[in-house]
Amino acid sequence: MGVEDKFNNSAENTAGKVKEGVGRVTDNERLEAEGRADQSRSSLKQAGEKIKDAFRS
Repeated sequence: MGVEDKFNNSAENTAGKVKEGVGRVTDNERLEAEGRADQSRSSLKQAGEKIKDAFRS
């Protein structure tokens, strides 16, 4: 996994956590759901990168 990809996935995950937290505090269900979706997307990207790395080795 490239350092840049790792950083981007981590940043997306962190942004998702922040969105989810803000959504909870403000009682905004849409923002909370967006945050969870961002975190899920980030996790899928990380898994894809790990699979690619496994096949390269």
